[in-house]
Amino acid sequence: MAINAIDSGLRALEPVQSGQTAGTAAAFSDSLGRLLSSVESTGTEANDAIGRMLDGSGDVHEAMIALQRADMTLQLTMQVRNKLVNAYQEIMRMPI
Repeated sequence: MAINAIDSGLRALEPVQSGQTAGTAAAFSDSLGRLLSSVESTGTEANDAIGRMLDGSGDVHEAMIALQRADMTLQLTMQVRNKLVNAYQEIMRMPI
């Protein structure tokens, strides 16, 4: 479920074909929004899985998988953020 959100967010970040420039900024913004919401949802799922493990209704494996999924989603989001910041800094260094 969260992996599907990441996958759809990454598909939206793919390069735009020529002739598809209208609405590109809105689509990019929406894809980033979906990526951020998937980070939040996987974190919530991990917290819920840990809570179930602690009260005895869940198991350790479920909690560890949820934690790893949340960690991978966060790492992916941080890498996208780093690439965006680097691209912005590169554009700002360009002479006019």
